[in-house]
Amino acid sequence: MCIHVAIAEPTGGDPAYNQRSLPAYLAALRSAGATPIVVPLHERQDRVARLLAGVQGILLPGSMFDIDPQRYGEDMVPGCGESDAARTAVDELLLQDGFSLHKPILAICYGVQTLNVWLNRSLVQDLKTGVDHRPGRDVAEAHPVRVAPGSRLAGLVPLGSAAEPMVNSSHHQAIRVLGDGLLVSAFSPIDGVVEAVELESREHFVLGVQWHPERTYTESAFSRAIFAAFVQAAAAWKPRRMEESVAPA
Repeated sequence: MCIHVAIAEPTGGDPAYNQRSLPAYLAALRSAGATPIVVPLHERQDRVARLLAGVQGILLPGSMFDIDPQRYGEDMVPGCGESDAARTAVDELLLQDGFSLHKPILAICYGVQTLNVWLNRSLVQDLKTGVDHRPGRDVAEAHPVRVAPGSRLAGLVPLGSAAEPMVNSSHHQAIRVLGDGLLVSAFSPIDGVVEAVELESREHFVLGVQWHPERTYTESAFSRAIFAAFVQAAAAWKPRRMEESVAPA
């Protein structure tokens, strides 16, 4: 069985960033057994809809841009960067498809933030704590995370791992108020920053991590387990009748 996963292009305004960041996501998906379907950010909505009709999972990747704070009712503060309207539009389509049809969703870094805002809640626009949350893409172990016992994410931590796994980090925004229906599945024990969320549903796989497991896929069993669980959920997905589907208001 061929498992197709839609992944949005990371940005609509920086092709060099896409060329630098996208290959790691594609390699991780392929290694986990999925065929990635890259969704261009400048396609017409009807063409995006046709692409989504043939996929079983949704991946929201990171981005170099920030989310427009007007989307959650705030004015921009100093330190908040530019937004990416093209990425926002495509993420809206992917999230609507994923929630309407209960397709598995994996959200990474910026993807977690856009998921949280789409679920009607807010972000910290410019994170300033005692932890360096953006030490650089080459730092594989930036800080520990405390995983919530009993969470979906806890089931993916390999046996024998440290009680608080180390993760990489490359973000300056974070969840402020948790989105509707989400649970915190990991946080930074040093400063309390939310590091992972999941949907409060065992039937619908929705997992978001603030770090970048695609960058450490080859050396981290935890990273591989995250992608494996997502792809397994996509493989098990079956279309739902529209009357059974519920999307957030």
